[in-house]
Amino acid sequence: MTRYVDEDLHGAEFRECDLTGARLIGVVMQDAVIDGLVTNLVVNGVEVTGYVEAELDRRHPERVLIRSEDPADLREASRQLHADWAATTERIHRTPGIERRSVNDEWSAVQTLRHLVFVHDSWFRRCCLGSTELFTPMGIGPTVEPYREAHGLDLSLDPDLDEIASVRAAQTAELQAWLDEVTAGQLAARAPVPGDDVWPPYARGRSVQQCLRTVLNETFEHHRFCVRDLGLIEAQDAG
Repeated sequence: MTRYVDEDLHGAEFRECDLTGARLIGVVMQDAVIDGLVTNLVVNGVEVTGYVEAELDRRHPERVLIRSEDPADLREASRQLHADWAATTERIHRTPGIERRSVNDEWSAVQTLRHLVFVHDSWFRRCCLGSTELFTPMGIGPTVEPYREAHGLDLSLDPDLDEIASVRAAQTAELQAWLDEVTAGQLAARAPVPGDDVWPPYARGRSVQQCLRTVLNETFEHHRFCVRDLGLIEAQDAG
């Protein structure tokens, strides 16, 4: 582990870093922001993850539905998530150009939606349905090689919001139709992930429900990020 002693890390940013096992001792931390997959976080001797998770569930009840094993709950979670995205897409349409603006080096709204195109192709079609079809070219996947621009992805594309929204609408309809028919037994089964070397390789061995949960969680989390950044842009413009 790298050890920092008496270092001034004021304003430091850690992006896409693995901080598992990190220890911050005797530090001054004011106005800090932590956003990521956080578990077993102890602050001044208090394990705070449970408090954070409970508050997130209170603010976003759909999180509880996403964790359910009941197909009816999962259908409702998907319905709520896509209704939220539809409302946000309408919000974006009211301010032309905002969809391509980013905050703090985060993805813009169009980049976020293109990533969800990829999430559907990879985690739903491949992992839940066992599809070996090429990904939708406009999708944006991981930044790591050899997956960054592979299996049909074309990073040279620059689709507009309406083009992306049309693809997402078709994907949403596909997911909802599947959820309308899926059973608890099918969800509990081993995911039919193809054996080729295509993203996501670490999905093998997971259940269909675990892969579906990734789709729903990604849809939820990226909506949260998108709404957050739209608010920041609108506040900046108003000021």
